[in-house]
Amino acid sequence: MALAFDEFGRPFIILREQDQKTRLRGIDAQKANIAAGKAVARILRSSLGPKGMDKMLQGPDGDVTITNDGATILEQMDVDNQIAKLMVELSRSQDYEIGDGTTGVVVMAGALLEQAERQLDRGIHPIRIAEGYEMASRVAVEHLERISQKFEFDVNNYEPLVQTCMTTLSSKIVNRCKRRLAEIAVKAVLAVADLERRDVNLDLIKVEGKVGGNLEDTELIYGILVDKDMSHPQMPKQIEDAHIAILTCPFEPPKPKTKHKVDIDTVQKFETLRKQEQQYFDEMVQKCKDVGATLVICQWGFDDEANHLLMHRNLPAVRWVGGVELELIAIATGGRIVPRFQELTPEKLGKAGMVREKSFGTTKERMLYIEHCANSKAVTIFIRGGNKMMIEETKRSIHDALCVARNLIRNKSIVYGGGAAEIACSLAVDAAADKYPGVEQYAIRAFAEALDSVPMALAENSGLQPIETLSAVKSQQLKENIPFYGIDCNDVGTNDMREQNVFETLIGKQQQILLATQVVKMILKIDDVISNSEY
Repeated sequence: MALAFDEFGRPFIILREQDQKTRLRGIDAQKANIAAGKAVARILRSSLGPKGMDKMLQGPDGDVTITNDGATILEQMDVDNQIAKLMVELSRSQDYEIGDGTTGVVVMAGALLEQAERQLDRGIHPIRIAEGYEMASRVAVEHLERISQKFEFDVNNYEPLVQTCMTTLSSKIVNRCKRRLAEIAVKAVLAVADLERRDVNLDLIKVEGKVGGNLEDTELIYGILVDKDMSHPQMPKQIEDAHIAILTCPFEPPKPKTKHKVDIDTVQKFETLRKQEQQYFDEMVQKCKDVGATLVICQWGFDDEANHLLMHRNLPAVRWVGGVELELIAIATGGRIVPRFQELTPEKLGKAGMVREKSFGTTKERMLYIEHCANSKAVTIFIRGGNKMMIEETKRSIHDALCVARNLIRNKSIVYGGGAAEIACSLAVDAAADKYPGVEQYAIRAFAEALDSVPMALAENSGLQPIETLSAVKSQQLKENIPFYGIDCNDVGTNDMREQNVFETLIGKQQQILLATQVVKMILKIDDVISNSEY
């Protein structure tokens, strides 16, 4: 490093190129990468399972998040290391694809990295470890397919769906009323599901929250909930058999596009202008009345004059409704979004059996319920809770439950939870290792050991003796050859997950194993890390 001066006498520092870069090669690079991946997995390990702990994260602007949802924890964490960022991406892709199991997938990847480190110490080449992991993951995924069970359900008998959603909710903060929330999630998914095509559009399920009330007051509304009230306090608070005009044009006189200036120097001119404006409003309101609208929902605002006129003409109106909500209202009521008053026709009106305004507690807060819609394809889950953090965490929990119900509609297969599926796969992978003569068999055995880390973490978090509990359950599975035995986290007294009704979706579990293996393979293949130094 040297100091030099330019032609104007300003000093600048010359750095040699190599000073700018730090470099890790070969085994050191792999060890450093594995350490970073393990550090992230260790953070999430304690929040796995029904007795898992929550994490409190403070954002840069002081807002606090309390959660045990893996994807949310990693999303909010400030991660600098590139390998740690890969783990964040891993949980995000599990969240996007499956919606549940975001903690498990990171714990699994961390365990695989830990086992890979031991193999590297034995002198096994990283590529051979990666290939062994790939073979083992194929064995595990096929074995999951074999031990899975099909769940038969229909719109009237949705108990299996509820049981599976309860499993995902039991590890959340809302587990005290998991039965009720699971039923709400399943009913919401079935309301918007296309069972013939086996498809669910989760955009049609809106999740709203309001501070106040109990968690038990959470309800499912077959319709749309809008966080707005009527634009005038004297408008009717309840409209039955409503015909709704959904507008994206404001109740205002049109403004010229160019710059303009109006000179008003006499009372007559002002009167003329006022009459002109009133005529505009009159025409707008009349158009809405002529097509038979009994409620106007507008994306924009309107001034007091328009509001007064709407009130006098008995045309209730709601203003400042967001674009996404407008679309949902249009889908639910079968209406069309109208951009200009001239295009209003009776066919474009949405229909709802009941529109009512409801106020909460002692506050002035009011919301609009649009229920019994003509095309009830859009539903709203309305969450109540003691504070904002509780509501946010409940929203995340409900999202996981909705995703689980959607996955079961796509694919009816389930496996048993509580670590039962992982132990069964571990035994299968261990048995398969003998069929491979090469060095890969060490990696395959290591994969089997890594699979045990999930039930081990469950036992640890539940306050049980981890190694004792795991070996007892493992020997039970081996002896009886039944893949339903898992860790008794809730201390019910039985290891049989069928009796405890602990289920997980097959595609969620398979995805966990595949994604974790892919990321670990990628990390193992890095042998040179070149990073700029901190200048």
